[in-house]
Amino acid sequence: MTSISSERAAGQSLAPAYIMALGTFAIGTEGFMIVPLLPEMGEDLSLPVSELGSLVTVFTLTLAITSPLLTILFGRVDRKRLLVLTMAAFALANLVAWASQGYWGIFSARVLLAMAAGLYTPNANALMGALVVPEKRGRALAILNGGLTIAIAIGLPIGSLVGNALGWRVTFLGVAALSIIAVVALVAKLPRTDGTEMRIASVAERLAIVKRPQVFRELAVIFFWALGTYSVWTYIAPYLNQVDGLGPNGISAVVSVWGIGAAIGIVLGGTLNDLMGARPVVAASLILAVLVFVSLIFFARVLTPDQAIVPTVIAVAFWGIAIWAFYPAQIATLIQVGQPAVPIAVSLSTSFMYLGFAVGSAIGSVVLSRGGVGDLGITGVIGEGIALLIATYASARIRQPRSAT
Repeated sequence: MTSISSERAAGQSLAPAYIMALGTFAIGTEGFMIVPLLPEMGEDLSLPVSELGSLVTVFTLTLAITSPLLTILFGRVDRKRLLVLTMAAFALANLVAWASQGYWGIFSARVLLAMAAGLYTPNANALMGALVVPEKRGRALAILNGGLTIAIAIGLPIGSLVGNALGWRVTFLGVAALSIIAVVALVAKLPRTDGTEMRIASVAERLAIVKRPQVFRELAVIFFWALGTYSVWTYIAPYLNQVDGLGPNGISAVVSVWGIGAAIGIVLGGTLNDLMGARPVVAASLILAVLVFVSLIFFARVLTPDQAIVPTVIAVAFWGIAIWAFYPAQIATLIQVGQPAVPIAVSLSTSFMYLGFAVGSAIGSVVLSRGGVGDLGITGVIGEGIALLIATYASARIRQPRSAT
């Protein structure tokens, strides 16, 4: 009886969520902070920003491909030990990036960072399901993944400011320190449970879910949403420099506005999803994103830097809100169509999102090198526009059988 009571009490605690959220915060900070630092890195490494965009592409592409494969490969490993080792590897990879003197050292570090991040997050979510009682599981998962939200709102602007003030290498050193703190917390405070009783979906099972038309359409929406926003976001620093005449500190300030907007968007998207349903929120978010990218094209081609600065800041704020209000609503849509294999469908959304980030950053690099910053918004409009068309079609396909009866 005492053992059962102690297990139940442990399952009521949300402490594991806060502990593991330290890891998601470190991962989110590293993943987003590199974008506003690309111009400074380019000057230091004597490389154009369009070429350095490959550091974003390789991270997102590696994560998209390796996350499901590594999760399957290490599916029988003690979960606490796996999270500790993964976060330790993440810290080590940040130290490699800090010490690197050339492009290929940083490139290799970003590959290692992506592999560690792609293994940590899904396993932390899976372990959370085993540690917390069902009635508190939703709150626990929100706390765990809230580390990413805090990284966007706080870690991103702080990383940008620190990088501009002390040098871009110091930001990797800072994230390494965050990761080490997370390792210590995981070792000292995370309850021991092997988690091997949790079944890991095979590659065949994942492909079977992707082949379901309703699920594939929703995953395609996520892919093109990610493609559209990252084709512009990856190169936001040169855009702000050339269109608005901003230096490093000004770019950091505008990036902070985007981060705050993103945090508001995540909360707003979840709230409106509960009030209105997922599909209206998805459609409204994508429409707003299209309008934002159209405005960025207009500012670049028509306005002078003095005229563009204020409307650009406003547009960036709405961009952050629109892009991240979309995400919780779209995940809710995916959950609706993914029954009864919701965990697999949601895990696939991460791969499709990061694959979209990778393709978007690669396309943005081509646009930037062959056209200019004024053309980046075009790729954003196309990506979000295709996502909107697919989302509208998917919604119509679901309503069609009902209207026919």
